[in-house]
Amino acid sequence: MQSLIPKIESQLATLPVPIALELPDGRRVSTTSPSRVTLAFSEWSALAKLASRQIGAIGEAYVEGKVQIQGAMRDLTDAAVGLLPGNPVETTSGWWGELMRRAKSRGAHSLRKDSAQIQFHYDVSDDFYALWLDPRRVYSCAYYRDEALDLAQAQEAKLDHICRKLQLKAGERYLDVGSGWGALLLWAAENYGVDATGITLSKNQHAYVNRLIEERGLGGRVRVELLDYRELKPAQRFHKISSVGMFEHVGRANMGAYFQQIFDLLEPGGLAMNHGITSGQLDQQQLGAGMGDFIEKYIFPGGELLHVTHVLRELAAAGLEMVDTENLRPHYARTLWAWSDALEAQLPQAREVLRQSTGDEGRAERVLRAYRLYLAGSAMSFEQGWIALHQMLAIKPDGDMSSGTLRGAQSEYPFTRDHIYNR
Repeated sequence: MQSLIPKIESQLATLPVPIALELPDGRRVSTTSPSRVTLAFSEWSALAKLASRQIGAIGEAYVEGKVQIQGAMRDLTDAAVGLLPGNPVETTSGWWGELMRRAKSRGAHSLRKDSAQIQFHYDVSDDFYALWLDPRRVYSCAYYRDEALDLAQAQEAKLDHICRKLQLKAGERYLDVGSGWGALLLWAAENYGVDATGITLSKNQHAYVNRLIEERGLGGRVRVELLDYRELKPAQRFHKISSVGMFEHVGRANMGAYFQQIFDLLEPGGLAMNHGITSGQLDQQQLGAGMGDFIEKYIFPGGELLHVTHVLRELAAAGLEMVDTENLRPHYARTLWAWSDALEAQLPQAREVLRQSTGDEGRAERVLRAYRLYLAGSAMSFEQGWIALHQMLAIKPDGDMSSGTLRGAQSEYPFTRDHIYNR
């Protein structure tokens, strides 16, 4: 292991942020002083991962207590970018690679597995999420329409941005697929007067939203069901449908069926909005340098990202017509930094909340460490363009050439953007 030290020292010398290492034998390695980040290793094996630039493995070692980190998350991510040999996006090509990806995806997304995977992430602890999300608990990309907006204001701007894109109107039947803690569902009902239905696989979120519905007296026109999107069979189709931060959990193998279900649930001429994380490269498999493996293990088991072109292909194959697509990638970077900063400012409280919810001090610490890295690392990934965030608005053409404001619109979509920007 001693032969690794010169190699590591040369790596540290090129970093934009001064880093110090504390080795298992007590020695300290640093190329500059003072350092802004210190990594303290208790095992030589973890140090070897650093030498091979396996960032995800270093993250796992931190979660498991084999590495201690001192310093700000923003400095740590700057250093992580410098440690990478280049673009860390792993891609696959050829028919065999695609076949294997689909086979893996198909096996990872049964009804039972999807339910378990969603609960693994979202049912950690409502109180934990409340520490670092905005008051409405919007757990998706905010919309910084104005640079001066804070997180809560930007999340409300995002909720309204979606409602405006969907052109929600009083009395319309509206479905939110993967409705989270209910922010969009309630915003649409209270500000646009729709009859709103939400579905979720999270037991915690389901209970929480039902409490809000009762507290706000919305029981007559807002409801949320603990249900998989594949099992929803409403008595009537919906005029408008949104899916926000959900389709990342669907899986490549099920993407066609997912959009077919949205098509079947939508009234002819209706609008559907799909908002979700997409990959940064065409044939991206996952983030390399072990980062994708880290997210799969500790944060989003079963999560899969597709490039926006692949998503639009599946959307079109289901019979939907894309009428507007918007990339909000830097908005999500700023959102994630806001979450990360909020969590970093409340680490003792977060640790105690997780300890109470899990009843296991060791597990609580592992969850907290994983989320610290996940939030900051994701912000970095959006900034770098390794992953993106797209809102895709689509119509289900009604076949009537006279419907809409322009001949051939075949929907109420005006084929302008005035309805979004005129206030």
